[in-house]
Order: sequence, then C-alpha cells, then structure tokens
Amino acid sequence: MTTGLEAPPRAARTFSAIALAIIATLAVLYIVSQFLRSSVGVIAPDLAAEIGLSPWDIGLLSSIYFFCFAATQLPLGVMLDRFGPKRCMLVSVALTMVGCVVFALAPGAGGLVAGRALLGFGTACFLMAPVALYARWFPPERFSTLTGIHLGIGSLGALLATAPLAFSTASIGWRATFLGVAVFTLIMGLLTWLIVSDDPPGAKTEFRRETVWESIAGIWEVIRTPSIGRVFLVQLTGYPGYILVIGLWGGPYLTHIYGYDLQGRGDVLFVAALSQIAGSFFWGPSDRLFGRYKVPVLIACAASCTALTLFAALGVMATPVLIAVFALLGFSTGNVSIVLAHGRSLVPPRLLGRTITLLNIGTMGGSFLVQFVSGAVINLFPASAGGAYPLEAYRLVFGLQAAFVLGAAFVYFGSQDKHLGR
Repeated sequence: MTTGLEAPPRAARTFSAIALAIIATLAVLYIVSQFLRSSVGVIAPDLAAEIGLSPWDIGLLSSIYFFCFAATQLPLGVMLDRFGPKRCMLVSVALTMVGCVVFALAPGAGGLVAGRALLGFGTACFLMAPVALYARWFPPERFSTLTGIHLGIGSLGALLATAPLAFSTASIGWRATFLGVAVFTLIMGLLTWLIVSDDPPGAKTEFRRETVWESIAGIWEVIRTPSIGRVFLVQLTGYPGYILVIGLWGGPYLTHIYGYDLQGRGDVLFVAALSQIAGSFFWGPSDRLFGRYKVPVLIACAASCTALTLFAALGVMATPVLIAVFALLGFSTGNVSIVLAHGRSLVPPRLLGRTITLLNIGTMGGSFLVQFVSGAVINLFPASAGGAYPLEAYRLVFGLQAAFVLGAAFVYFGSQDKHLGR
C-alpha cells in the first residue's frame, strides 16, 4: 500500500507553473509564522510599560509560543502522514487568526499569554506541512534547496518583526498591527485552499489510515534511528540561539546597554533578520556544494557560537562591531534546511512527517527552554530604577547559549553522514 509521503513518479515532480504558485503561496504564508515568533523582541519594552510585565512575564510571554509549538509537533507528524499537508494547514490558519485577535485585544498579561499560546498551536505546521508537501512534489536532491527557499522567503516575517514592526507600533499601535496580521492570515488561508494540492498532477496517492499503535510505533522507530538524536541536539541549540537574541532579549539589550529607542533597536534587529534570510538561501543548496550534510552544519554552528561568544566576551561594542555580530548570528542560523535534510536522509519516506516534526521539537522546544530559563537568569540581577538590567546579566545569558551550541556541535560531529553525488 502506498503511504502518504512516499515519492510520486519522478516525471511528475517538475517546476510547473502550479508548482511555483504553490511554493510561493506556502512561503508567503510562512512569513506569518516567522513574524509572530520574533515579534516580542521589538515590542517587549512597550508591552512592559503598558501592561506592567516583569522580565519573567516577558520570558513566559515569548516562550509559551514555542512550548505550544513544540507540543504540537508529534501529533502533527502523525496527521501529516495520515491526512496530508493541506488539511493541516487550513486548520492551522484558523487557529492563527484567532490567536492574533486574542493577543491584540488582551487587557492584561493573561490574555497576552493565551493569545501567544494559540499562535504557537496555529503556526506549528507552516514549515512542516510545506516541507512534507515538497517531498511529495520534488526529487530528494531538491529537498534542501526548496526548504532553504521556503525559509528564506518566510524569514521576511522575522524582518518585518524588526524595524517595520517598530514603525507600525509607533504609527498605529501594536494592537492594530496584530489585527492586520489576522486579516493577512485569512487572505493567505484562502489562497492555500484555492491553490495548494497535496499531489502533483497525475500522481494521486492515498493517505494510509494507520492505527494508533502504528502511529506510535512509527514515532518510536524515528527516535531509535541511528544519529537522529545527534541531529536533534543541533536543532535544540542552533536556531534557539537566534531566537534568544533576535526574538526576545536583543531589543531590551539594545535599549538597556546602548540606549536605543524603539526605531533604533528595530533597525539593528533588521540587519540580523536580513542576514538570516541571506543565510537561508546560502545554506539551502550547500549540501550539494560540500557533498555532505555535516560540513555546512558544523561551519554554521561554529559561526553561531562565535557570535554568541562575542556578545558575552566583548562587553559594550562599537556600533560597527555590534551590527556585524548581529549579522553573523543571523546568517549562521539560516542552516535549518540542511539539518532537516540530514534528518530526512536517515529515515524511509513513510516516516518523513514524523521525522521532520520530531526535529522541529528541537527547534521550538529549545527556543522555549532558552527563553524561559533566560528570563529567570536575568531576573537574578537587580534592575535599575528605570527597569534596566545590567550588562552582566545579558553577558551571562549569551555566554551560556554559546556553550550549549558548542556542546551540541561536538556531539553532532559523531553523527552518520551521507555522501551526496555532485
């Protein structure tokens, strides 16, 4: 019997007009996910001033998104393998719209957290479902490149969550901004319903109705796959380091240590987000450039560790150096597509949905952990009368994350790799 994620005939998997339209639609929809996950970093000081949030509250507000996102991944993997990517995305669009509205209308911290939780559940498949769909439409050697393109275009959302979000917040307020995001999500959901198809023309496949036991056994089979744990550890530390800085503490750090206002911190974070987009396009096809997965992943880990170490070691930096370090961090963490491709290469096609969602637990679970823990760490340091936290607090948080990235890279070095034909 054909399973839902086995590859269709090779001849069907071409860059037709409809294929390009689907890639464009899904990548633009992913912009919403990237914007929402990174948006707290720029508006955190405004939320703290308006609603009276403590550092612990801000850490919870940002991290609850990633906790709910991560908690959704394994059930999502089963649903992708059983029901197909399109149905999963349409349900997710509805949840995301509701989450935006709840967040925008929240009167206090509780409502903000509830809205962020819904957003975490809602955007949980905006990368995983398209990645599963690309595996059905295109040959394996294009998987990493297409995922990199998807990440690169979607990362415009992280870009919009910097200077443009700061401008929008100053112009119409953060509440109206999030209501606008809800409308945009509705439009993209309608396009997904009209344009997206789970299968390329002439390659209809049926989704297998697994039993509950078969679904659980499939998850366990992925977990037991040799080297999958080493790949998972890279996911647990790499991208979360970017989110730690860009999505949460980068804004307060720039305000408390360098005195940047809303627009100023948005401009600096804009550079990091732009670099991350460039990194996504660079790292996407790099597996074919190097002929292996591990080499580009380890290079990216080294660059990420270097950036975080510089944040921790240099103290107050000159403006050009500061911007360069932010850019290096952004560029280095655009390698998610290579890590996913490495994990995909270790398992059979029938387990693809569960594999990529398991690895994404590392991405989002790691983001939850570093944000939640970092809020508690920074809270150990006394704040000034104006609510600013000292440089030592930020240096400790960034230094700890650099150590985590280095440790994960050391473990990943021993993973199995596959030589790719050039």
